[in-house]
Amino acid sequence: MTVTQPPTTIANVVIPRTRVTTVALMVGFALLTAAAAQVTIPIPGTPVPITGQTFAVLLAGAALGPWAGAGSQAIYWTLGALGLPFYSDASGGWEAATGATAGYLVGFIVAAWVVGALAEKGQDRNVWSAIPAFLAGNAVIYLFGITWLLYSVDAFTTVGEALAAGFTPFVVGDLVKIVLAGLLLPAAWKLVDLSQRDS
Repeated sequence: MTVTQPPTTIANVVIPRTRVTTVALMVGFALLTAAAAQVTIPIPGTPVPITGQTFAVLLAGAALGPWAGAGSQAIYWTLGALGLPFYSDASGGWEAATGATAGYLVGFIVAAWVVGALAEKGQDRNVWSAIPAFLAGNAVIYLFGITWLLYSVDAFTTVGEALAAGFTPFVVGDLVKIVLAGLLLPAAWKLVDLSQRDS
């Protein structure tokens, strides 16, 4: 007989979840994403810089689950849209929230949901399933980001141009962040499992 474990994420195991702790974690990951956005490397020829945001987005989804993970990124987008300097280069406001990088910002919300849903199924518990889960989340970010670039930036008139501006420069860095997240989450689960055995 197979025992089915209830869906859970690492934050559920480590921190007793109440409405207060859930909101606190969501705000915390929104702030983490804002901090990661300040790690910025501009790229000539594209309005999209290299940042640490995607790493924070992947961690938010995996740690919090689909709804709280997506909620953390919705909070991040909202606070930036209201004018807080939460986006890259400490930018904020409605124009930044709906500008050339808006597709990526919306993609963060959906990607956190996707990664969270996969994490609830246990895909963040070993490296070989965690990395594909994070790849899936990153693919969602690219899908939204590149689509919006093609729509919103007049200089990009073909899919190839949008890919060259919104995908190609980021592949190596994003792969590094995916591998780091894919190593971090399984390691965290092992620590949790060890602490539960010792208690």
